[in-house]
Amino acid sequence: MRDALVIIPALNEEKTVGGVIRSILDAAQEVDIVVVSDGSTDRTAEVAAAAGAYVISLTVNLGIGGAVQTGYRYAKQKGYLYAVQIDADGQHDPADLPRLLAEARMGDADMILGSRYVQKTAYRSSASRRMGMVLLAAFVHMAVGYAIKDTTSGYRVVNRRTIELFSSQYPMDYPEVEVLVLLHRYKMRVREVAVEMKERQAGVSSITMIKSMYYMFKVSLAILLEVLRGRPLKGEGRL
Repeated sequence: MRDALVIIPALNEEKTVGGVIRSILDAAQEVDIVVVSDGSTDRTAEVAAAAGAYVISLTVNLGIGGAVQTGYRYAKQKGYLYAVQIDADGQHDPADLPRLLAEARMGDADMILGSRYVQKTAYRSSASRRMGMVLLAAFVHMAVGYAIKDTTSGYRVVNRRTIELFSSQYPMDYPEVEVLVLLHRYKMRVREVAVEMKERQAGVSSITMIKSMYYMFKVSLAILLEVLRGRPLKGEGRL
């Protein structure tokens, strides 16, 4: 068994998930891959298995948080030292994966965050989305005490300690930003590394304007609650 597991949460991504898996295996042969099919009603599971991934098929849709946590629980159970999150829609470039894993193996951070904004990249977003990202970055900065530029990136590599934390505690709804505050609560370290990201390769994003407004409200409230909770009690989270 290899020491790194790539976790791919997928909901009806039959058009892209096979290509993502093949690109990962071309870029980093030293990783295993698990696809968590989150109640998909298309051929996501079959396509993923044919491309070379182990597949966990959830019979109901748990949402992104539940799907990702399922992957972390699998990583913990199998004893992986590192876990990587990559989206199934083709936005994350697997060519960056060996470099992100190398950064994680340096041991100076509990999470390596693939970032669009620590260096100039080809990624471009709409003005409204960029404004939302700036606001979330400001909220996170206030919560953790240091700047994290790309708070919504889902491209990340974590170590064994973080795998164990996420196996027991993981936000269920729009978790990317909340996770950063959770890590701070446990005095765990996050470091950003520049990556290139693409537009979604197929399908349609589930994030509508109304959902975006809900996202901003919900995440801001979650950050506030995490700050108010303070540091974990001794033994909480079993870390």
